[in-house]
Amino acid sequence: MLRRDFLHCSSRAAAGAWFASRSLAHRLAVVPPPAQKFAATDTVTLGSTGIKTSRLAMGTGTVGAGKHSHQTALGMDGLPRLLLNGYDNGLRFFDAADSYGSHPHVAEALKHVDRSKVTVLTKSWARDAKEMAADVERFRRELGIEQIDMVLMHCLTEADWTTRYRPVMDVLEEAKQRRIIRAHGCSCHSIEALRAAAQSPWVDVDLARVNPVGAHMDADPDTVVSVLREMKAAGKAVIGMKILGQGALRDRQDDALRFALGLNLLDAFTIGAESIAEQNDLVRRIAAAA
Repeated sequence: MLRRDFLHCSSRAAAGAWFASRSLAHRLAVVPPPAQKFAATDTVTLGSTGIKTSRLAMGTGTVGAGKHSHQTALGMDGLPRLLLNGYDNGLRFFDAADSYGSHPHVAEALKHVDRSKVTVLTKSWARDAKEMAADVERFRRELGIEQIDMVLMHCLTEADWTTRYRPVMDVLEEAKQRRIIRAHGCSCHSIEALRAAAQSPWVDVDLARVNPVGAHMDADPDTVVSVLREMKAAGKAVIGMKILGQGALRDRQDDALRFALGLNLLDAFTIGAESIAEQNDLVRRIAAAA
């Protein structure tokens, strides 16, 4: 990760945390329950991509940067075991990234499952076409797979990213045409970048920060949700992240899950459990949310 990009993303996160402290009590007081039953293991279709996977993705990047995260800290034994526990209990979505350093752990888990039943998403910080082309090939080697389901441009913040980084986007489009990847898109870390993603026909998949209190988000929840509805209407896959506000809602998980499910907007969402017990509890909470 480039230092300037990390600092930019960190400053956005700090602003989100401030917003959360101002609005926590009000927001959580008005979170209604979802109108229907959900399960973490529900099979969902991601937008117009044709990709079918579980509603819950197993995140590997809690506080992920510099090839490290809370999940990779579990080691080459612990994280694959966590992923395999999820797989054995019906979770089929592995959420990785180059900056988390989680490719080797995902690769190890993939050795023990039916690859055709697992969706693999990863992310690149490349802002140069040659760098992105090299990343796609390296990611395939590191993950030990011929085709990656989704590759996203990671942590976009610029309002003009769809023109500034067009050569990078073209590399991913070519990779999709060659069936090296199945879909491409972005994770956004500013409301300006999120709005640009909503308007771009190139974006198949958007990974968006959303929770009821605005913790570590691009703007207040109402603003973000309005942009995500625009994305959904355009047929894009909308995958939620920061559902628990990067820990800000750890003590109000049920409220946060009810909010995410009750939006009737997210095709799927990713949460990074840090133990098998936490993962199993999360699956139980999602089933009980309604």
